[in-house]
Amino acid sequence: MRKHRILIVDDEKLVCWSLSQMLMDSGFSVETAMSGAEDREKFKEFRPEMILLDVRLPDANGVDLLGEFKEQDEDVFVVMITAYADADSAVNALKIGADDYIGKPFDIDNIKHIVEQSFEKKKLRKEVDFFSREQRKKYDYDNLIGNSPKMIDIFKMIKVCAETDAKIVLVLGESGTGKQLVARAIHYHSARSQEPFIEINCAAIPDNLLENELFGHERGAYTDASKTHKGIFEAAQGGTVFLDEIGDMPLSMQAKILKVIDSQEFRRLGGSRDIDVDVRIIAATNQDLPAMVKENTFRADLFFRLNVMSIPLAPLRERKEDLPALTNYFIGRLNEEYGRSVEGVSPEALDCLKRYDWPGNVRELRNSMERAMMLEPGTSLTHTFFSHKIRDCASADTASGQFGVQQNIQSVDQNGYIKLPPEGISIEEVEKKLIEQALERFNGNQTKAAKCLKMSRDTLRYRIKKFGMQTIGRDSSFD
Repeated sequence: MRKHRILIVDDEKLVCWSLSQMLMDSGFSVETAMSGAEDREKFKEFRPEMILLDVRLPDANGVDLLGEFKEQDEDVFVVMITAYADADSAVNALKIGADDYIGKPFDIDNIKHIVEQSFEKKKLRKEVDFFSREQRKKYDYDNLIGNSPKMIDIFKMIKVCAETDAKIVLVLGESGTGKQLVARAIHYHSARSQEPFIEINCAAIPDNLLENELFGHERGAYTDASKTHKGIFEAAQGGTVFLDEIGDMPLSMQAKILKVIDSQEFRRLGGSRDIDVDVRIIAATNQDLPAMVKENTFRADLFFRLNVMSIPLAPLRERKEDLPALTNYFIGRLNEEYGRSVEGVSPEALDCLKRYDWPGNVRELRNSMERAMMLEPGTSLTHTFFSHKIRDCASADTASGQFGVQQNIQSVDQNGYIKLPPEGISIEEVEKKLIEQALERFNGNQTKAAKCLKMSRDTLRYRIKKFGMQTIGRDSSFD
């Protein structure tokens, strides 16, 4: 196990010896210096993690040395050694960056405790910094995958919102398009990144509890309010409040959110005074807010106030050129998560993904990739383990092409590929005709017809119902 390095700097030989012996016996690696010049030399050579530094040295001022060492290595821990008569110097040292101080005469056991406690603080600081970096990395732009024009526009808007400290941002998009990811990217790339990011789903909390969650309450505000409770806005002071699914917020609550936006104040339940608040508000919804305004289910004044900086997220079906990058990203993440070594996705599987319309957007894609990777035994992800919905979509498109070959031979080139006729073609009509042909071929046997069409019997029955078709013959699963 690596030993922590400690440099002791004091012009009293006995102090250096006694401290070094105690610390070495405790398992530390120790060097000593008795002057400012020797201290500077040892600092360069030894690269200490902690310095026990006397305030008064024969050729230097300990406080000045503190500034030098902190400038060269801001992570080095410095504990000042001072006589009680120099308490003012110790206080000044703390103001400019010293981590602690000990007074002479000192207690050896107390110093050992201070040193061990300081290294614990250093360890905790590293852990916090690591967590902060991981949080930032987790919501970095790299995690918003795609190079399509629509994704590039989103990256630009995130950058603008983060760098200008936009106080109000509205993120619009279907479920699964990544609205939360955009909100967190704005927060973690802004000057507010060290402050709280607090999310609340407005659709998941009952109306009568939503105000309490957002604004908190005073003691005695209602029967069970035995003590004062801070709400989300107060807890997020200086940071970001993310109001997800704001389209589901009741009208009465919308008026109070509007007041917070306009006045930057709110009042706890049962409170008699307004509380100032400085937060960025990011609201998100998958609903059509302009239509809701017309229907009087969403306040027009709140909509116009929210719609200052708006970021519309395109559904996945409108940016399928991003699918290769998205699949590679998810394969990498899932390899780490499940200890797999899948190298990529097969061309047939990627083509299968491109044919599907992804009503659940990127979230559905991620779930589909996770399912397939858990079942895939090989190193290349095939379409075999995608859900029947995705596989059937590809099968239907392929079958539709065969139908086109039979019905319109002039629409097939010399390589056998389908070319759309000038007047266009209805995919649904082609699919319906293929189902009719399969049922007719097998005298209404849905099990055999489904097998012929490369789809499950349940899928076939769903599509028969969808097209309002009258089945012929019998529906047998035993022939």
